[in-house]
Amino acid sequence: MLRIGFYGFGSIGRLAARLALERGYEVVGAVDIDPSIVGKDVGEVIGVGRLGAPVSRDVGVLADAEVVIHATGSYLDKVYPQILELIKLGVNVVSTCETLAYPWYRYPILARRLDWLAQSYNVTVIGTGINPGFLLDTLVAILASSVSIVEKITAIRSLDATKRRKPFQKKIGMGLDPETAKRMLAEGQLTGHVGYAESVMLIADAAGIQPARVIEGQDVVVAEKDYESGRMRIEKGKVLGIKGYGAAIVDNKEVIRIEFHAYAGAEEYDEIRIEGKHYDVTWRSSGTPGDLGTASVVLGVADITPELLPGLLTMADLVPLRPKIQAR
Repeated sequence: MLRIGFYGFGSIGRLAARLALERGYEVVGAVDIDPSIVGKDVGEVIGVGRLGAPVSRDVGVLADAEVVIHATGSYLDKVYPQILELIKLGVNVVSTCETLAYPWYRYPILARRLDWLAQSYNVTVIGTGINPGFLLDTLVAILASSVSIVEKITAIRSLDATKRRKPFQKKIGMGLDPETAKRMLAEGQLTGHVGYAESVMLIADAAGIQPARVIEGQDVVVAEKDYESGRMRIEKGKVLGIKGYGAAIVDNKEVIRIEFHAYAGAEEYDEIRIEGKHYDVTWRSSGTPGDLGTASVVLGVADITPELLPGLLTMADLVPLRPKIQAR
């Protein structure tokens, strides 16, 4: 039975805890700073009765865990001290921190330090989730492996933001004036989606190629007419959400492109197109629930983490097949 703990017990942590119990894992405790739950039992917080697993500010409550699910922030420089605490506690870490999915891109020095420390303490650290971590990178690399020589990859995730949590709607600027939203995105007051470049680099790493450049960007989607769905109403001219992309350039050619569309009324689907020298492959789904998908992926990775080599790993290290990418 896997002994699992949680660092950060917000919506994702609580959902993952429920799913962990369904999987038959033992929950040992959770760390959080929310005064409304500190001192309670994990089971009380998620509504399943007492488990003997405390919610505390003290990371020591996680000492008996084999793996800790870390879910507090998107940027490694902000959560680095938290990851460090867990490494020094001697527990394996699976984090939803988006920039930890491929930390060598934005934080090469912190990544090197984490790798050295994780090896020193004989633990594994890995960042993952539904996106980045699976849909627009790991799954892409696996599907691309079915094409003998890949010339271009395009992967798109599209979701209706009205079906997502309020915090998600807020971070993509729904309902704001476009110029205000653009300014807030530029200043970092709104994050939009984090992880375009990380997904691109995960695919490139899995394929063993070094992009000459990685580019990324996102912009707001503006309502062309009044939008209304259920209790949500967005006036014409206001922000419905965002569209963004990341791309890898090799030999002055775009060989990998990922796109993320998240706005009110968007069609829900995931699509991966692999263009090959000899044939093409297209995979499409009807959409993946973000929170449930994230919780499922992190638990799936947590399940195998005790068997992995120590150090800072990425999902590219877990891909069982290697695609062959050649620019046209």
